[in-house]
Amino acid sequence: MPVLFLGQNHSKPHLPLAFYSHKVAAGFPSPAQDYIERSLDLNELCIKHPAATFFVQVSGDSMKNAGIYDGDILVVDRALEARHGNIIVAALNGEFTVKEYCTKPSYKLIPHNPDYPVIEIKPDDDFKVFGVVRSLLRNFAAV
Repeated sequence: MPVLFLGQNHSKPHLPLAFYSHKVAAGFPSPAQDYIERSLDLNELCIKHPAATFFVQVSGDSMKNAGIYDGDILVVDRALEARHGNIIVAALNGEFTVKEYCTKPSYKLIPHNPDYPVIEIKPDDDFKVFGVVRSLLRNFAAV
């Protein structure tokens, strides 16, 4: 699954938005609460290391069963150490991809779509982790 680099987050502008304390039911509707508990800054929610954070746009469907779809924007943190089971952005032999990082029992990149093969990372491969996917942004409504 190729990725399109959108840029790096060098600054952290304050962007407070209304945050309602009442959770929204995804099953049966519940009575609405008419008050705001506090403001929530999206940077506070999505970005822990501003100087090490960048955004990429997903192209393809190899991660659809992990809830990552074509056109989604990933928030990627280079300051986090990639660990077994993390979703990462990596370069393998000059090709960028987003996959689940597997380190046990061997190094692999695992897609979350059965139409794609697991990618074994061999000792002679040119492999580099560019960062750990921390958050995902998706637009639902057309503007």
